[in-house]
Amino acid sequence: MMPAADRMLIALAGLAGALGVGLSAAAAHIAGATSLATAAQFLLFHAPALLGLALLAGSGRAHPVPVRIAGFALALGLALFSGDLSMRALLQQPLFPMAAPSGGMILILGWVLVAVAAFWPLHSGPREAPGTR
Repeated sequence: MMPAADRMLIALAGLAGALGVGLSAAAAHIAGATSLATAAQFLLFHAPALLGLALLAGSGRAHPVPVRIAGFALALGLALFSGDLSMRALLQQPLFPMAAPSGGMILILGWVLVAVAAFWPLHSGPREAPGTR
């Protein structure tokens, strides 16, 4: 059975992908909507990353805790960054002050956590020497 955190990351990946396609279409029909296009690109670039992190967390090939934390950091950063750019483009109002830069920093932190997860040990206890079974 798949853990709820992994299901949530997969759902967020699907939502990011759907919103990315929708915002791309909207940006194509609104003159000068470069920030909307940027928001769409970020959503579309990160959707497969979220999907991959959810699958990696459950695969046993990386420690699931840092992988899931990285995934949720990416999702939060994406919501703030793309949400702010979209609000500004569509409603001429920010999500809240400093939302886009905060989201961008959280996205960077999320990617650093992905790198950290690569070196996080899978097992905390002593390992058996090869060939001792």
